[in-house]
Amino acid sequence: MVSKRIDIRKEIGKRMIKKLEILLVEDNLIDVEFIRETLNALKINYSLHIIDNGEDAMNFLYKLGPYITVPSPDFIILDLNLPKKDGREVLIEIKHHDDFKLIPVVILTSSRDANDIKMVYDNYANCYLTKPINIIKFKKTIKSLKKFWLSIDKVQKVKSDIQ
Repeated sequence: MVSKRIDIRKEIGKRMIKKLEILLVEDNLIDVEFIRETLNALKINYSLHIIDNGEDAMNFLYKLGPYITVPSPDFIILDLNLPKKDGREVLIEIKHHDDFKLIPVVILTSSRDANDIKMVYDNYANCYLTKPINIIKFKKTIKSLKKFWLSIDKVQKVKSDIQ
């Protein structure tokens, strides 16, 4: 009888494992597919929410308009060069808003500009990665995200340590 309880508890625990909610703000469809493919291959328990412009990214975070029922992201992957509202503006708004500032934000961009790198770290980005041109290196870059960031335990620990 005790062993059955343990088995039931384990089963309940497995079902209660939270999915990592990832907000990907990227307007390049090819890059979106590379990221999605790589995340799927890494077997991460996640939901990927894809937004293709900075204005809708903020609407997603504020849960405005069509985003009223979306979950809050645990993690954000943000491109800098976006339509409607630039990724730099999005980062500043996220990291200076009490409700969003603890969400880890990784910048994934083609920009190698030293001013961009300084600007994002001055505004509390958690990481700056440049997009490699070839697909193999691109996938390795996304895999490096998993090793360092994409674990629900790590993301939750970062949030709880800061709060």
